[in-house]
Amino acid sequence: MFRRWFGGRAAGAAAAGPLAEVSVPPMAGVLSCRVLDPGGEPVRQAEFVLSDRSGRKVVGGESDPFGSVMATVPAGDYRLAVTADGFTPHHANATVSQGAHAGLGDVTLRIAAPPALPEPGEWEIEPTHSQIGFTARHIGLARIHGRFNTFAGAVRIAERMDQSAMHVIIDASTIDTNVRMRDDHLRSADFLDVANYPTLEFYSDRFVHRGGGHWGVTGALTLHGVSRTVTLDTRYLGIGSGMEGETRAACRATTELHREDFTLTWQTMLARGIAVVGSSIAIDLDVQIVRKV
Repeated sequence: MFRRWFGGRAAGAAAAGPLAEVSVPPMAGVLSCRVLDPGGEPVRQAEFVLSDRSGRKVVGGESDPFGSVMATVPAGDYRLAVTADGFTPHHANATVSQGAHAGLGDVTLRIAAPPALPEPGEWEIEPTHSQIGFTARHIGLARIHGRFNTFAGAVRIAERMDQSAMHVIIDASTIDTNVRMRDDHLRSADFLDVANYPTLEFYSDRFVHRGGGHWGVTGALTLHGVSRTVTLDTRYLGIGSGMEGETRAACRATTELHREDFTLTWQTMLARGIAVVGSSIAIDLDVQIVRKV
């Protein structure tokens, strides 16, 4: 019990609370802290990593809805890193003793300056350093990863970022899961039917700032001849320079599609009633844009 391990009034408080029956393995201790913003409000889902003296990650995770972080680790010296979108990363050293509680108290994060936005004008996706990938569930257990190898896109950056626009077109026939027989099936009328629907297209309707580097990009996706509204949960990564000195901007985006929404309804069930292909498809985009020449 915490009273026996930690001793003193702090241990007594722990023993009287919900942690009274928590067991700590031999040769281990507990590290905790609470992550707050500059206003004293808890930061939920802040990411934390505890690394040992050699820099190897020992444990990591996210703060809970109250901003609390707690980890049971072998006794030793650690480096704590706490990160959250829109805040400057926080680092601290901590020593965890056997059977003891290393409480770091409140960790207050500082607000970080948002990354500079691209200058207004016409930009385009640079396909060599961009990727449009997807993940599908297979037989209720495994995940199948794939991508589209050929695509193009134009982005018009407005004076006000929320008035910007984007158009992406994808060659459906270039779907690639690294298995030719499976890819041929995905191109067939059972799935994408590329003979009749050779492209996928996305036209954005609006850009919505969600704080820090997070944006929601909403628009119409046309797939298999059907158009549906989707929102890309987008993390803007900022501006950098390429090998030839050109200006580049980068972002990552994710969304989830349901096959039935686009009449992609082919399915085969296993004997135990499990679908061969899951109904939801996770989409992941890593995009770099450059000035249109």
